[in-house]
Amino acid sequence: MSHEQMDLVWFKSSYSGGTGNNCVEVADVCTAVGVRDSKQVNGPVLLLSKATFIDFVEGVSRESHSA
Repeated sequence: MSHEQMDLVWFKSSYSGGTGNNCVEVADVCTAVGVRDSKQVNGPVLLLSKATFIDFVEGVSRESHSA
């Protein structure tokens, strides 16, 4: 099933600043998290397990705090 066929609620990153530029959107997809480029809403969607998504967010957070 493509992401166009799914009824998903997408959320923009809190770091996007509300301008809509250069940000990602995420959606809860049952046992996974969908990630897409906010500028290409009909483009590809990366599906990550929730555990993998949490690891990714924690890794990005660690990197941004160490820089």
